[in-house]
Amino acid sequence: MKLSEIKKILPTLDNVEFQLENGTFVPEHFHVTEIGEIIKNFIDCGGVIRNEKVVNFQLWNADDYEHRLKPAKLLHIISLSEDKLGIDDSEIEVEYQNNTIGKYNLDFNGKTFILKNKTTACLAQDACGIPLEKEKKNLAELTSKQTSCCTPDSGCC
Repeated sequence: MKLSEIKKILPTLDNVEFQLENGTFVPEHFHVTEIGEIIKNFIDCGGVIRNEKVVNFQLWNADDYEHRLKPAKLLHIISLSEDKLGIDDSEIEVEYQNNTIGKYNLDFNGKTFILKNKTTACLAQDACGIPLEKEKKNLAELTSKQTSCCTPDSGCC
């Protein structure tokens, strides 16, 4: 989800709720402690130089059980970050500490923001010698190129 998308969604909500893919909700008393822009310049294992940029939201749980972040407040924080930091309309990455600090993509299911698990991948599979995954075929859909000389009524079996 891009920053522009969350800015369109927030005014339609009464509350801001985040949920992990496994169904667990981020506690209602979370804080957005940071909004920033992360720029990553790196080289992949194939020698290609790459650049990535994301808008980073950091969620944090405090002992402030009466705290509830409202959509207007989050919009205000986003506006400040755009104004003061010059943040672009990039994809949002959310940091949230569960067992360890996790980084998540952000999605929306119509009511709740979903923290989507991120995965690693090789960006240079052709240079690494990693074979591409073979296409899986259903055996029942395969047709034989040879025609059988044997038919049920031929008496050859």
